[in-house]
Amino acid sequence: MKNFALIGVAGYIAPRHIKAIKDTGNNLVVAYDKFDSVGRLDSSFPDACFFTESEQFDRFCSQQQKTENPLHYVSICTPNYTHDPFIRFGFRLGCDVICEKPLVLNPYNIDKLVELEKETGQKGYTILQLRLHDSIVALKKKIDEGPKDKIYDVELTYITSRGKWYYTSWKGDVHKSGGVATNIGVHFYDMLQWVFGPVKENIVHVMSHDRVAGYLGLEKARVRYFLSINAENLPDNAVKGEKMTYRTLNINGEEFEFSAGFTELHTKSYQKILAGEGFRISEARNCIQIVSDIRHSTPIGLKGDYHPLAKLPLSKHPFGW
Repeated sequence: MKNFALIGVAGYIAPRHIKAIKDTGNNLVVAYDKFDSVGRLDSSFPDACFFTESEQFDRFCSQQQKTENPLHYVSICTPNYTHDPFIRFGFRLGCDVICEKPLVLNPYNIDKLVELEKETGQKGYTILQLRLHDSIVALKKKIDEGPKDKIYDVELTYITSRGKWYYTSWKGDVHKSGGVATNIGVHFYDMLQWVFGPVKENIVHVMSHDRVAGYLGLEKARVRYFLSINAENLPDNAVKGEKMTYRTLNINGEEFEFSAGFTELHTKSYQKILAGEGFRISEARNCIQIVSDIRHSTPIGLKGDYHPLAKLPLSKHPFGW
């Protein structure tokens, strides 16, 4: 049994980490969050200590490391821009670290964290759960075993509706979240480059507060993508079905189905990490480079090979910013 600390326990993604810690037979010793709505701990780890003050949490963890029952892992479920300092905290505590995606916002952060891994002897892992999805693993095998010179035409559409709250939260601040491409798309970009090979060309056609559309030229694929958090962009069939999220991946004109099988991927990620087979910090470099390049790109407009939904009229910021 390994002992865990969890930072960001009140956050949206934290329940999947709590479940993963429980399902892998390990123990959550302590949790930290600035917000105290953490009744979710009761069903799995009612005895876990909880702090809302970082100084108290730091002191508890430091003292715990001097006992016969030290912490082994720190799991991080905090806002994107805080990942880097919390990973550093975990390493200096003498723990291995498991951090939600996106691991960091910038490629140079990865370089520094890899250096810190070497200095401390600790290991950092990130959650790239789509690499563990059975359908996507099978797709990668098919592509790897297919014709070496074949180039696939891929179209990714992902619309996950968010309300006005999004723009008041840290997620609506591009400096804290990295913008739409980073916040909701980083795992898709990782999956695409993992399956179809490294990026040769990265073009952004449209980018605003609620969407991003562009083209990725990969070693084995021409990818047109459209990502949005605006419900007005949902297709009619999704709206009529009262669905507020729409996700589709089309490969050479055929629908690739991978909507099921997501519920246990965090647990599977933890199983891999605990077996020493998790995705290390350096393995996130490619997808972080992709979203960083997108964020710093100047959109070229509706030119070249763009996603059909890129033509949708841009919306005003809900608060007029």
